[in-house]
Amino acid sequence: MSIAEKFVSMEYGPAPEDPKEASLWLERHGRKFGLFIDGSWQAPAAGEYFDTLDPSNGEKLASIAQGSAADVDAAVRAARAASPKWRALTPHARARYLYALARLVQKHSRLLAVLETMDNGKPIRESRNIDIPLVARHFYHHAGWAQLIEQEFPEHEPCGVVGQIIPWNFPLLMLAWKIAPALAAGNTVVLKPAEFTPLTALVFAELCVEAGLPAGVVNIITGDGSTGEALVKHPDVDKIAFTGSTEVGRAIRSATAASHKKLSLELGGKSPFIIFEDADLDSAVEGLVDGIWFNQGQVCCAGSRLLMQESIAEPLLAKIRDRMSTLRIGAPLDKAIDIGAIVARVQLERIDRMVKQGIAEGATCWQPQVSLPARGFFYPPTLLSNVHPTSIVAQQEIFGPVLAAMTFRTPHEAVELANNTVYGLASCVWSENINVALHVAAQIKAGVVWVNCTNMFDAACGFGGYRESGYGREGGREGILEYLEPKWFKHAPKLAESNTKAPAELKEETEISAPAIDRTVKLYIGGKQARPDSGYSMGVHAADGRLLGEAPVGNRKDIRNAVEAAHKAAAWAKATAHSRAQVLYYCAENLSQRRDEIVHRLSAVVGEKQAAAEVELGIQRIFSYAAWADKFDGAVHNPPFRNIAIAMNEPVGTVGVICPNDTPLLGFLSLVLPLIAMGNTVVAVPSEKYPLITADLYQLFDTSDLTGGAVNIVTGSASQLLKTLAEHDDVDAIWCYGDEATVASAKAMSIGNLKQVWTNEGRAIDWFDASQGEGRWYLEHATQVKNIWVPYGE
Repeated sequence: MSIAEKFVSMEYGPAPEDPKEASLWLERHGRKFGLFIDGSWQAPAAGEYFDTLDPSNGEKLASIAQGSAADVDAAVRAARAASPKWRALTPHARARYLYALARLVQKHSRLLAVLETMDNGKPIRESRNIDIPLVARHFYHHAGWAQLIEQEFPEHEPCGVVGQIIPWNFPLLMLAWKIAPALAAGNTVVLKPAEFTPLTALVFAELCVEAGLPAGVVNIITGDGSTGEALVKHPDVDKIAFTGSTEVGRAIRSATAASHKKLSLELGGKSPFIIFEDADLDSAVEGLVDGIWFNQGQVCCAGSRLLMQESIAEPLLAKIRDRMSTLRIGAPLDKAIDIGAIVARVQLERIDRMVKQGIAEGATCWQPQVSLPARGFFYPPTLLSNVHPTSIVAQQEIFGPVLAAMTFRTPHEAVELANNTVYGLASCVWSENINVALHVAAQIKAGVVWVNCTNMFDAACGFGGYRESGYGREGGREGILEYLEPKWFKHAPKLAESNTKAPAELKEETEISAPAIDRTVKLYIGGKQARPDSGYSMGVHAADGRLLGEAPVGNRKDIRNAVEAAHKAAAWAKATAHSRAQVLYYCAENLSQRRDEIVHRLSAVVGEKQAAAEVELGIQRIFSYAAWADKFDGAVHNPPFRNIAIAMNEPVGTVGVICPNDTPLLGFLSLVLPLIAMGNTVVAVPSEKYPLITADLYQLFDTSDLTGGAVNIVTGSASQLLKTLAEHDDVDAIWCYGDEATVASAKAMSIGNLKQVWTNEGRAIDWFDASQGEGRWYLEHATQVKNIWVPYGE
């Protein structure tokens, strides 16, 4: 073909990357790899190996050690032994190790990029230009956090030994996301890479040796799901950080429920890609290509649901089909390739099966006329239009190069469709009207929103999801907090066993004739007093055995009504922070006016000295959270792109709260106030020891202009009501204060919708000590960070 003909056709010629250095690296190891434990390579205890394949041709790359429970135990013991010396290093010393790792990633960047492509199947352009530079960026960024850790996080300490499990779609980048903050915070690590893609993690182990990292600080254990399960269940692991499917995340939540392991989960997604009629359609199409066909669509935050304003649907789909026809599919080591290989046959078959089911459910399928390589695991870019919002391809994560397209008419409808999944990881909004874009972005339930851009990531900007996309964040300040705990809490004494009555005992008591009572209270739901559905009450006694009154025994229906009322109280979350602060100040004012009568009643149960302290400190605590309401701000990040990332502290939603027994007033206020100060709504179960405090509380809220439904109070058996709250799919989080059995139940029963669970881990909190009972620690759990990326400049 002549130059003139090539100019007209604009066809790319092959531009293969030379895999020689990667092949030599494999050969130097005899294409067989052991486990990296305590700074050296060790053969697997069971002597078992499995093959890792090149997905572009199905050929074997190497034999990889299958780690067993014994190997995991050896790695955890090595990490535990290394922990005291690593955390005792000066922040500057740890910073220098992280800096050295960043430099080594850059020095070996070509080897890492080629191996990543060979093992994963992604195009070399993506490995070379995106993944590896971001890996180095994370180690550089976290070298800075290591240097500043004591200044920025005083009175915090590392979790200890961290178990980390990463997926196969971004093998080395996910490793960096996990290991860099863990080391910066002073933890030691046992990391399990994905079974399909272990090679770059093994290169990283060599870089740790080259950097002089102390033995045992980083341990790499390869293997299948059983290896990860052994790591999750190991009793000497202090934290689990997992990135992967929602199904596995749910299993990990269940497996760790009875332990004190800290847990962060970055799970699946079904991210909406919203295009309004005023958007620059050509730019939006290019963003869409990056959003769904980047890494063959094997991206947890892939823009896999296209939501188009109805007026532009046909011209937009035409542009998308034209652009899809230009995408090049083939050998991923070719620098001119856009779409590489699917990671494994099992994933290829899953993609094909889900597309066929979507077609059966009424979707129209369009694929460009492309020839796929004869060998390897390839799937063409696919457009499914006329998709119903309830179709499997609109609701479930496909994890492949498949786009499901739907239409909307108004911004309100766009938001409803965007939020119409169980996920909440990421989203895109395209509009030339910045008011529309930001208005919609604020309403989308997702941890990341990209405005007129897509797939922007940086170590300074937190990444993570809402709802069944998990909880916790990777990157940024909030990412470091995932690997730290308050010192006092880490060493707090164990809470005494629960002294609440068992449900059977409670039922027996309430069914007999009660003696004459002095005082009766009701439930507080939707801003109104309500009779319990059960028709039962429980006697409340003074310290000397006197009957003080009766409190209602709430049940499942009462919790349901309270949750409905909390959801209807949307005005509270939408109120300005200043307005919320004013209401809280009114609460303090009204509590102060009723100080003597509340002290008098409370003293019959806890004694006059404690009662007076609870009321006085309660007033102070209300003042504190009124002060925090408009001061617990987000941030504006300046990543190394022409973007800003607006990190907004958003309320979690509707939160169920199990309050402490022995501090009926102060314990209630200490847990409920930070939640409502940040705009959450609450369903609270007050102290079983003195539930009559409910009457004082609802009088307090009624006279302070609190939005009806912002706080709902249901008295009764904490264990029974906890079960209903934890299993309720419209409850977004549980805050539970109780003994070890109670908090383990809260975690185990919450896996249905993977709601956030924050507990005292069965430890005692001194509510009378402001350093333990209030402050940023509570506010950080009362909010979740949404990063909205906004481009600027020409």
